Amino acid sequence: MVQKKSDIIPSVTDPKDSLTVNEIFFSIQGESTRAGQPCAFVRLAHCNLRCTYCDTEYAFHEGQDMSRENIRRQVDEYPTDLVEITGGEPLLQSAVFPLIKGFLDDGKIVLIETGGSIDVRPVDSRAILIYDIKCPDSGMMDKNLWENLPQLKPNDEVKFVLGSRRDYEWAKEQLDRWDLVSRHTVLFSSVWGQLDSRELAEWVLQDGLQVRLQVQLHKILWGNEVRGV
Repeated sequence: MVQKKSDIIPSVTDPKDSLTVNEIFFSIQGESTRAGQPCAFVRLAHCNLRCTYCDTEYAFHEGQDMSRENIRRQVDEYPTDLVEITGGEPLLQSAVFPLIKGFLDDGKIVLIETGGSIDVRPVDSRAILIYDIKCPDSGMMDKNLWENLPQLKPNDEVKFVLGSRRDYEWAKEQLDRWDLVSRHTVLFSSVWGQLDSRELAEWVLQDGLQVRLQVQLHKILWGNEVRGV
């Protein structure tokens, strides 16, 4: 059974040392090549995008200020070395960069789930980016910061969330345009309740794409509405 989020301990700190945190919880990683592994999640508040299919709108505004020390202390309560920092858009808050470094210095494996509209160069190179390229159906395609792609490391993962055949064809074009498959693990994920994952799987097989189908394991296990999973 999933361990629910711990109580978030508010902090009164120097703004440079604090972050607005929506929730901290321990669950099974549902996405990326780490899917199925126990993982501690730090969900930061605020986002600069408004994707049509967003499933974490509650993170746009809900959150409490916490010091980096308190965040690390709470994550250390969980029996895992795998940590994901997500949002919202986690790279919006400048204090996230020393937080990432702190986790890495502690020996953690750190995943950063980012929406692809913020410069990734300040992120510690030891962290693994799960880099989301926004497709047409998201309504945010014009926010893609293409200058980021040459900055990605070989172990960073590139994700496309697909809502339709149009998104799928567009994503294929980007695979070729940026030579993504030869450089990174590429994740294709269907919008929950909008594009059937089986249909997406059939398209991938028909076209012989060397991508990884992602099925959002946490939603299969606990449903689409449950928080803290």
